[in-house]
Amino acid sequence: MKESSRPAPARRTLLDRLFRVGLVLKALDGVLELAGGTLLLFVSPAQIGTFVGLITQHELSEDPHDLIANALRHLATGLDVSATLFAAIYLLAHGVVKVVLVWAVLRDRLWAYPWLIGFLLAFISYQVYEMTVRFSWGMLLLTLFDAVMVALTWREYRLHRQRLGQ
Repeated sequence: MKESSRPAPARRTLLDRLFRVGLVLKALDGVLELAGGTLLLFVSPAQIGTFVGLITQHELSEDPHDLIANALRHLATGLDVSATLFAAIYLLAHGVVKVVLVWAVLRDRLWAYPWLIGFLLAFISYQVYEMTVRFSWGMLLLTLFDAVMVALTWREYRLHRQRLGQ
């Protein structure tokens, strides 16, 4: 028996479409995290340093004080095997969670909605902590996006449960 009967696409509201777009973006983010985590398992810190040196060389030749290029070089020189292994495991775990939960929500699996909300709230908590340590506009935008996704997921979960008569 199918868990839900979704409304016809023509009856979907703007919020329904925003929710779907947000889910697709989360899934793409998860796939990128999986790719990045996998790559980190096979690339040494020295190779990362060489790559960062190559991609920042031109920018630093034009502006030796370029903030982003210098920050990338600084990060690359501080890498060691344990740091890249931690980053790989972190990215792989995040990627798997996102891809599995988004897939389950898109397949209308009722159990996935609370899990997705829980993981998004955990990500938001970590992101807020990171912003208190070191503010960044990118982290703020990501946190706001995740907060909107929590609200939309909660809305969809309630609608989903109503359709099932729970």
